[in-house]
Amino acid sequence: MSSDHTSQQTLELEAAAFRRLVSHLQERTDVQNIDLMNLSGFCRNCLSRWYMEAAQEQGLSLDKESAREIIYGMPYDEWKNKYQTPATEDQKAAFEKTHNNS
Repeated sequence: MSSDHTSQQTLELEAAAFRRLVSHLQERTDVQNIDLMNLSGFCRNCLSRWYMEAAQEQGLSLDKESAREIIYGMPYDEWKNKYQTPATEDQKAAFEKTHNNS
């Protein structure tokens, strides 16, 4: 990064990129969390957990459901009812292969 970027500018750029990522994930309701996990190793739930942990590190009280609502753009149960589809056998197999806990 150029030396003329201040830490405040860096923070603002990172925040803008984060907002863009969250917006993109909210728009792409066709992309299932299991697909994100299989391809990238993280999903909307991971992102909401990271958000909650960051808030707590700053001394803010933010629970899991509130953090999920920020990331999903609606209550998590509502998102699941509207957009989540059952995982296919192929998705489950890919998840097991990439997230083998042995």
